[in-house]
Order: sequence, then structure tokens, then C-alpha cells
Amino acid sequence: MRKISLYSVIFAVVLSAPVPVFAEDPVAEADPFYCEERKLGTWFYCDDRKAKKEEEQQAVASPTSPSAAKRLEEIGAQLDELKAQAILNPTTENVSAYIAYQREQLDRASTFADVWNRATWQNPDLDYTLERPINSLGKKAWMEERKVSQSTTMANLSERYGLFFFYSSNCGACHVQSPVVRALSDQYGLEVLAVSMDGGPNPQFPSFVVDSGQYQKMGLQGGKVPALVLFDTETKQPIPVGYGVMAADEIMHRIFYLTETEPGSDY
Repeated sequence: MRKISLYSVIFAVVLSAPVPVFAEDPVAEADPFYCEERKLGTWFYCDDRKAKKEEEQQAVASPTSPSAAKRLEEIGAQLDELKAQAILNPTTENVSAYIAYQREQLDRASTFADVWNRATWQNPDLDYTLERPINSLGKKAWMEERKVSQSTTMANLSERYGLFFFYSSNCGACHVQSPVVRALSDQYGLEVLAVSMDGGPNPQFPSFVVDSGQYQKMGLQGGKVPALVLFDTETKQPIPVGYGVMAADEIMHRIFYLTETEPGSDY
């Protein structure tokens, strides 16, 4: 009978034993005994490698994309670059590349304008033209309605407001403005107090007064004339209307805005 050596037995056992599988990534097969209980940390590729692996996985799972503003900025930069190349080196390829890219952006802008119109047509809250028409028919109707409102405002103005008219007797513009103010006063029964800055008379307003500080008290500046100021008898506050020569329609327009509308509501 053949005698089997001890070395042969050991060698056979080693060959028949399952081959241990070593993980390619030490983090995946980290031993909890060493990593968690004994706290050996980076010496056994526990803490440092695991944290790094988690960061890499998060970066892959949620890639950051540029914002819309950034993309728009990049499009503008690319358009400028293609334009510069076409101008500095006007080859057929460079000019064609610029034209094609520009056309692409024009198409995008056209689509935006088209969707803009559709959105405003379908949502009255977004349609500014309902408040301030731009077509000829709508604009005409709006202007007629506005004139009626201005006339109503002027007719009721005397119940609450008075008008200060500052002038100088040697001022040519003041002589032009005086008949306009007189006509508005007569038409709407508006009380006008003419204030002479130099003490001289005014043919349109014989019952004038000489300025004794009223100009500054009304909030006017620079001594410029002619100047108009509404005075609110309820709030006791002056409302400067403006300086220089103004037509009657312009004066009515300004008075209407200053007394009947909130800032920004009509724009």
C-alpha cells in the first residue's frame, strides 16, 4: 500500500479550499469589527474612503446643470464670438456659421414673442392693451373716454382745489400762458390766484397779488415762471403742476393725473 506523505495531504487540502474573493473596493467589504468597534479609521480604508465614495456617488446621481440665465449668457457669448470671427476672418464658413447661429436665435425669439401674444390674449390680467389700447380704433375710444374723464375732473375741481398762477410782467412766456389759464378758469369756474414775482400787473388777472413767499411755500424752485400750482383745500397741500407754456389740454391732462390717478396705474 502506497504511503501518503503529510505534505501531499496539506497540498491537496489547500487546492480544494474555496478561493477567497477580495473586493475591489475596500469600502464595500470593510470589516465592521475594525471600522466600527475598534475605530481604526483610515488605516483600514474605512472612514476616509467611505466618505469619498459617498461624495462621488452623489455627484453622479445629481449632476448640476447650468441655470437658464447662464445658458442665455452663453448663447450671447457664442453669438458674439461667431460674429467676431466672421468679421475678422470673413470666410464662407465663418460667415455661414454666424448667419446660421443668428437665425437659430431669431427663431427662438420669434417663438417667445408668439407665445407671449397667445398668453396675453388668453389672460386678460396680462393684457396691457385692455387698459391702454394701441390699435387705432381702441386708442380712439380710449382717448375719447379719457377726455370725458378729464372734463369731469375739471368741472368738479373748484369744489376742492384752487390754482396759483405765478408770472412776471416782463416774461414773454407768461403773456402767452395767461390767456390759457384765464380760459380754463372761465370754462370750469376754477378760482385762480395770480401771483406777480416782480410786482407788475397782468391784464388777464387784474386782481393779482405780489409774491411774499408764496412761491417757496408752494414747493416751487428756481424762480422759474410761468408756473402753476394746485392747492388742495382739504389737505392744505400744494400740488405743483409744472413750469413753462402749456396748452389747455396739457394742463387738464396733468391735473387729471395728479388728482385722479395713482402713480404707475396708467402705465
